[in-house]
Parts: sequence; C-alpha cells; structure tokens
Amino acid sequence: MADREAQMRTSVNQKLIETGEKERLKELLRTRLIECGWRDQLKVQCKEVVREKGLENVTVDDLVTVITPKGRALVPDSVKKELLQRIKTFLAQQTNL
Repeated sequence: MADREAQMRTSVNQKLIETGEKERLKELLRTRLIECGWRDQLKVQCKEVVREKGLENVTVDDLVTVITPKGRALVPDSVKKELLQRIKTFLAQQTNL
C-alpha cells in the first residue's frame, strides 16, 4: 500500500511539473502568504531569534530549524483550503494519471 501511495505521489508531482501547474500553485501560494501578512510575521520571528541569540551566533540553518515549524503553523487555513481545492480540480481534469 505504501508503494502505491508513493507511486501515486510521484505521478501527481510529475504531472504538476509537466503542465506548469506546480509553478502556478507556488506563485499563488506566494501571493496569498504576502496578502495575509504571513511573510511579515516570519520576518518578525527571524528578527526575534537573531535578537535572542545574537547575530554572530545564528546561522541560516538555525533560523530554518526554529522558523519552519512556526511558519507552517502560521499558514491560514483558508490558504491551505484554496490550494487543496486547486490541486483537486487539477487532478479531476487529468485523465491519464
């Protein structure tokens, strides 16, 4: 069952790439995250981490480790739902997956 699921994910991802839909979805996501203030919230979070640890003591990897879970949690449900619906619509339009 896990192999079939992995195979399906690979197939869907390949189709998203081939059709250019993946790039369109990424651009939609960027736009929505800017519109809702998510990007600004993450900037503030990064500044707080740098202020707490000190600029000399923070690496990009440190920031990614600390900020990634917060960033994922801050994505509004409405944005997640919109992207999921776009993916579902895309998949419904594909006949040869």
